[in-house]
Amino acid sequence: MPKFPDPRVTIAATLSLVLLTGGCAYLSGGGGSAGADPDSPECEPYKQWQDIGGTVSIYASIRDVEAERLERAWQKFVDCTGIKIQYEGSGEFEAQVQVKVDGGNAPDIAFFPQPGLLERFAKSGDLVAAPESVQKLAEEGWSEDWLDYATFDGELYGTPLGANFKSFVWYSPTFFSENGYEVPQTWDELIELSDTIADDGVKPWCVGFESGDATGWPGTDWIENVVLRENGPDVYDQWVNHDIPFNDSKIADAFDRADTILRNPDYVNGGFGNVQSIAITSFQEGGLPILDGQCAMYLMGSFYAAQWPEGTEVAEDGDVYAFNLPPINPDQGTPVMGGGEFVGAFSDRPEVVAVREYLATAEFANSRAAEGAWFSAHKGLDLDLLEVPTDRLGAEILRDPETVFRFDGSDLMPAEVGAGTFWRGMVNWINGEDTDATLDYIENSWSS
Repeated sequence: MPKFPDPRVTIAATLSLVLLTGGCAYLSGGGGSAGADPDSPECEPYKQWQDIGGTVSIYASIRDVEAERLERAWQKFVDCTGIKIQYEGSGEFEAQVQVKVDGGNAPDIAFFPQPGLLERFAKSGDLVAAPESVQKLAEEGWSEDWLDYATFDGELYGTPLGANFKSFVWYSPTFFSENGYEVPQTWDELIELSDTIADDGVKPWCVGFESGDATGWPGTDWIENVVLRENGPDVYDQWVNHDIPFNDSKIADAFDRADTILRNPDYVNGGFGNVQSIAITSFQEGGLPILDGQCAMYLMGSFYAAQWPEGTEVAEDGDVYAFNLPPINPDQGTPVMGGGEFVGAFSDRPEVVAVREYLATAEFANSRAAEGAWFSAHKGLDLDLLEVPTDRLGAEILRDPETVFRFDGSDLMPAEVGAGTFWRGMVNWINGEDTDATLDYIENSWSS
């Protein structure tokens, strides 16, 4: 695992939303049946890719409504160039992409939510490094910090796509107002609020770890946020890079702090059942009981805005909104965590390069942002397109020059750990396994 340069983002570029890892497969084909007049003004931005033709397959974990938005975002490119895109989204992406590659059925392009998984395929020689044209667009569009996540042995293998803010606590402003609750400003206030809500007869937290083959990842977000807030970015980096072992006392302390919420039967799992119900509650459904007052808070990324039912008002005084998880250690302030996905390619045909180029442009970023519930770290993103208030909130936090940002730790770890034993360990832990045993299990998988 390479040492990533300090990604402390004194971010002057926006970060953003995206990624859903979940359930069963979603399959569709985007061909642009009618096409468009290539000489029309609307096709002017796509002229350089006309007369290439061909079909490009893309595989990712993005599905359902998010997949539909994704396809609408690139439909004009398809119509104006004649390059067809066949998209498949699956909740089992992390496991199945390896099966596809091993079986000689690799997609042309894959969207990797974990830099560690991208690195695996880069080191195995399966991925195609970014050609010069893609690299040039990437350097123009993103900060060096972002490109470093997809650079291995000096070669750029992926370009960022979307981004997300993973330190949000979703809640109902209406529910809070009606009960006299206030948004907590510190961790101690968060626990006091949780106690008050529990005393009032409502489970303060709802939690969902289930996500198909990726079950457990929402639990890693809890631990990563606590490690970052409790110990600061330097210790977080040491942990991610395995400069300190996974079973270090600092990580054990983070698990113990998370335990006070996640394995507290008085706190969870509103609307679903007992503590053990967390392992079988899907992350997509996990926060929905907030709408009917069965739970009060839900830790989940900014992308969760897409999961609220149609008609739900996402606003500071609406049905749902979000606040940044409060700080724990005053000396560390309020560092934040996020994630995103990266575009990698397994082939280098002209039409594949064309799609990679297009996905690295501000044109695509703005087209996708206009579909809603998404934002990007691309420097050319028009923030006025971010109509979802929580997207704007996340972008504003990340643009704050005082903000300290770190990428999702499990996504940076080697795939067999971050997308393997860490996920499985969280499921074992939420089902009652001793913390030390869980930490030793994950540490041993990294060492072997």
